[in-house]
Amino acid sequence: MASAPALPPFAAIVVAAGKGLRVGGNTPKQFRDWRGKPLIRHSVEALLDQGAIEVVVAIPAGAEEAAAAALAGMNSYRLVTGGETRQDSVRKALDAMDDGSCARVLIHDAARPDLPQQVTELLVNMLEVYAGAIPVLPVVDSIAVADGDLMSGKADREALRRVQTPQAFRFDDILAAHRAWKGPTDAGDDAQVLLASNGSVALVDGDERLKKITFAEDFADPMTAANAPAPAFRIGQGYDVHRLEAGEELWLAGVQVPHDMGLSGHSDADVALHAITDAVLGAIGAGDIGTHFPPSDPQWRGARSARFLEHAVGLARDAGYEIGNVDLTLVCEAPKIGPHRPAMRAAVAQIMGTGEGAVSIKATTTEKLGFTGRGEGIAAQAIVLLTLAPQGSST
Repeated sequence: MASAPALPPFAAIVVAAGKGLRVGGNTPKQFRDWRGKPLIRHSVEALLDQGAIEVVVAIPAGAEEAAAAALAGMNSYRLVTGGETRQDSVRKALDAMDDGSCARVLIHDAARPDLPQQVTELLVNMLEVYAGAIPVLPVVDSIAVADGDLMSGKADREALRRVQTPQAFRFDDILAAHRAWKGPTDAGDDAQVLLASNGSVALVDGDERLKKITFAEDFADPMTAANAPAPAFRIGQGYDVHRLEAGEELWLAGVQVPHDMGLSGHSDADVALHAITDAVLGAIGAGDIGTHFPPSDPQWRGARSARFLEHAVGLARDAGYEIGNVDLTLVCEAPKIGPHRPAMRAAVAQIMGTGEGAVSIKATTTEKLGFTGRGEGIAAQAIVLLTLAPQGSST
């Protein structure tokens, strides 16, 4: 399959100079975390990943430290101090880019963190024909014209569109339009500025993923928000390795296996139960086994790993989930796992409070390759499915 042609070079502006008051709190929304990282970082990363040669970020006065922290480790961006209005901020960013290095610019709001690649491609390519392009969505509801609290008429929704960002422009055209703007108030968006200078603005298909983060509830994680429905299932994976040493007991999946060497670790070093424990904890977003049972804590020296797994399963049930199934793979040259598989399945099922039919235990080798192939250690990988417990369930 032929790859898509590369986009023409473009730069980008991310407007993040507002106060973000409607989300509440003292931190401007662009610096608050959304899906694990600052809101502003999502937009800057997306634009750079999609081909922007540079991103200029307009921020509030005095927010340099917060912006630097939010964008730590990133390259190819510059900060400028924004103005009193969105339009002032965009013009300052455009002025900072006026060196003739790029003929196309995308202007994007930091409050729209989820930017699909196909929208960027449509916008940039449309600049081959038009001076500007904006992503839009249809208006699906009826539109009423209001006069105070009364309806005074009906608007033709077929002629209306919902406007999103980023908005794309030929750089010289949008810079000239901003410098020529004579309107008494803020233009609202950059397409209006270009239109006022008789520039042509094309419409391309937007995307519902470009939803604007506006209110506090928009920051709610659907996986943890108290008022959000819990997902019907969650999946976690775990991986662990322990070294084989002479003089140690060998515990695997809750079963003591006769062997001339055992696994070394702070606890009983049951690599199988450790991997399953991490998988359960990962499924509910509760960290890893070291978070709950740090090896630096002497109380866990020599502890049975069944305690760790029981704890993780208890946390999953407290979160409203029960065990769907477990799939474990052990990687070792010796001992042979097959003779012990039934006992291992029964032990894991008992520890997790589920049926043996929900537990799969497999074994493989690495064909004498690597540390497991040399008999230096044993590795384990586990995947766990959690299912939402029915309301009223005792689990």
